[in-house]
Amino acid sequence: MTKKAETIVPAVIDSTDALLAKIAAMKEAQKKFAAYTQEQVDKIFFEAAMAANKMRIPLARLACEETGMGVLEDKVIKNHYAAEYTYNAYKRVKTCGVVEEDTSYGIKKIAEPVGLVGAVIPTTNPTSTAIYKCLICLKTRNAILISPHPRAKKCTTEAARIILEAAVKAGAPEGIIGWIEEPTLELSNELMKSVDVILATGGPGMVKAAYSSGKPAIGVGPGNVPVIMDSSCDIQTAVYSVIHSKTFDNGMICASEQSVTAIADIYDAVKTEFVKRGCYVLNNTELDAVRKILLTEAGTVNAKIVGQPAPVIAELAGITVPKTAKILIGEVTSVDVSEPFAHEKLSPVLALYKAKDFATAVDMADQLVKDGGYGHTASIYLHPSETEKLNIFADRMKTCRILVNTPSSHGGIGDLYNFKLAPSLTLGCGSYGGNSVSENVGVKHLLNTKTVAERRENMLWFRSPEKVYFKKGCLPVALDELKNVYGKKKAFIVTDTFLYSNGYTKPITDKLDEMGIVYDCFFEVTPDPTLQCAQKGLEQLKAFGPDTIIALGGGSAMDAAKIMWLMYEHPECKFEDLAMDFMDIRKRVYVFPKMGIKAMMVAIPTSSGTGSEVTPFAIITDASTGTKWPIADYELMPNMAIIDADYMMGQPKGLTSASGIDALTHALEAYASIMATDFTDGLALKAAKLIFDYLPSAYEKGAADPIAREKMANASTLAGMAFSNAFLGVCHSMAHKLGAYHHLPHGIANALLIEHVMRYNADPAPTKMGTFSQYPYPHAKERYCEMARFIGITGKDDDEVFENFIKAIADLKEKVGIKRTIKEYGIEEKDFLATLDEMVENAFNDQCTGANPRYPLMSEMKEMYLKAFYEG
Repeated sequence: MTKKAETIVPAVIDSTDALLAKIAAMKEAQKKFAAYTQEQVDKIFFEAAMAANKMRIPLARLACEETGMGVLEDKVIKNHYAAEYTYNAYKRVKTCGVVEEDTSYGIKKIAEPVGLVGAVIPTTNPTSTAIYKCLICLKTRNAILISPHPRAKKCTTEAARIILEAAVKAGAPEGIIGWIEEPTLELSNELMKSVDVILATGGPGMVKAAYSSGKPAIGVGPGNVPVIMDSSCDIQTAVYSVIHSKTFDNGMICASEQSVTAIADIYDAVKTEFVKRGCYVLNNTELDAVRKILLTEAGTVNAKIVGQPAPVIAELAGITVPKTAKILIGEVTSVDVSEPFAHEKLSPVLALYKAKDFATAVDMADQLVKDGGYGHTASIYLHPSETEKLNIFADRMKTCRILVNTPSSHGGIGDLYNFKLAPSLTLGCGSYGGNSVSENVGVKHLLNTKTVAERRENMLWFRSPEKVYFKKGCLPVALDELKNVYGKKKAFIVTDTFLYSNGYTKPITDKLDEMGIVYDCFFEVTPDPTLQCAQKGLEQLKAFGPDTIIALGGGSAMDAAKIMWLMYEHPECKFEDLAMDFMDIRKRVYVFPKMGIKAMMVAIPTSSGTGSEVTPFAIITDASTGTKWPIADYELMPNMAIIDADYMMGQPKGLTSASGIDALTHALEAYASIMATDFTDGLALKAAKLIFDYLPSAYEKGAADPIAREKMANASTLAGMAFSNAFLGVCHSMAHKLGAYHHLPHGIANALLIEHVMRYNADPAPTKMGTFSQYPYPHAKERYCEMARFIGITGKDDDEVFENFIKAIADLKEKVGIKRTIKEYGIEEKDFLATLDEMVENAFNDQCTGANPRYPLMSEMKEMYLKAFYEG
């Protein structure tokens, strides 16, 4: 038999012949891929998601540089979301063979791939949409051929290349992902005619072409999202939800709000709240000037304003607004298509309407949808009890997403504020918008299967060690359980040379001897422990084979012990996987292995600051590369914590002050965190009060005031339990990098930054806000004032209480010998400035950043670093 000639594919796809050769080769690759098992597919899916996630910042930067649109930090979020949330949503979904069978109802679902998917990628979301489409195609055993937007071809193809490389390395066929290097209208049309299914995201012309190609198409439509603010709504939440959404990536998500219609009786309050939060309301002259630049002569959005900040758009219109203006608001009355403000604007420009009553508002929203938003999204803010109004609104809106009390950009794409709306960056508009899909596009749309999604609110949590024992002198009583409750026989102690040489291990070993538990000790832990140190201890640990690990010391000993415990239990784990950042610890790409199978972990602190004895965190440094691996998961939490103040008595003054302010920062950041709960608030408040009451005496008198020492020990652990669940913020993000680059103790680094971070977070109209469903609008200042009043700090109003709190913290730091500025610690200006930009980017990417109440821009973090260096 004659062997079939292999198709030769040109290196660059820049002609019709080259494209057809590429399509033929990709269809052959897809046929091979169609025979893969679920296990093979899931491995490829995982590795591709990990690769995309790791490159989210470079891809975001490339997208900004190439397109000149949007916000770098927001594009990082979009890339992160595309990788992490897509993976989380579909990691356990069966897409091969029989995917579901319910014998009681007689339903069996069998999945088959659709073949070669032609994907058109928009310039507004050039990398995140590419990541998302590549991942869902890999999960469904489809090949994907990408046609990027000409103004975003470099960043889109780079995103595809990164995922292809990871997929092939994981076992996928060569060429399963492809792209057109030099996209043209001719090549896009040929792609649409030649692929099996078209997955189209872009403007109405492109989507229409996809549906006219004669091939099955999954497309989207324009979003002209109307918002109604009912008289019953929470105005603060409603207004800031719109701001949070509309300013995200400068309004380029198609689900972002285009107009707000407020009922007459709250109109003035809504307008005032927008202004208070940093928006700019145009006067009549300015309104006319902006009208002229919103649309082209053809009635489409002016490309020059897309994804640009409000002041730039104002400048294009020939007017001047404050540089801090978040959104340009035009007070208009007409909802007819002749009004430019009634159209989709893809930028921080918003129409504001007044309606005499709810019925009129619904009529106006209905017309705005007809103006150019059929099928996309509509949003409403009202009290949850107003079910009749909600039903009326839902019935009237010809849109496929009805969002209630939700920022529409984030709410529309799913899984951020509504946890059963599928995460997606391609939002179907149904027959209303001329689409074949009326929901968020996902893997089921690339299979011949059908599934059902159910909405559910997400839960919160509180996690702590199984047992926490505390009281001066409690050590021997607590250790007694190792024999009499757990039946343990072999204990391995991890500590440092100083503690070992000065007899700190003796009370432990005496008790172990008394119980007949044999033991060994590794006492070579160094400050900022290295992977090499942990590996050396691991060899000793494995040779001994314990069923209990006892960590004795401060944060370094705890970190080293946790890492040794992890490597002892799971030697197969990779640190680059374990350290993968997450936006939500429950949705992380990498699933942490089960701990405690070989040994339980007992943590005994000797300092009052880190709280590591009750936290799920550890940091280890690879000395050979300089890479710091921050590991975070509740599996790392010790099984038992023993807080015996007898171990705290000998702390030197420097350690007492640094660790004390570190604990205070834990309490402050946990209380202001977007993830703070009723369960963590009480712990944070009590910890802060104990620190203010007892740190000065513990610092001055040391062991001569055992009560102060014990109270500080308790405060450290309480704060640790608080931030283990509420997490931390940018003070710790920045302190981690300041300490790493300039060798400052962690507590000192926190102390130098905390007041600057508090002032930064306290802004009622921040540039960006942290994203978490329970955090409705900026209120960090109010939270700080709550803590201040609990401590005993007073004032005539929140402004005065806040300033008094800042002063009290400064005074406390002075009492315990902490200097005011970074430069006072001997760091040279030239050295600091040389590392500043790198510190800023790494701090932005720190795991702690995500829980901060104010989501930072890198420029803002840089400004805080500079203030901490020069001003104090």
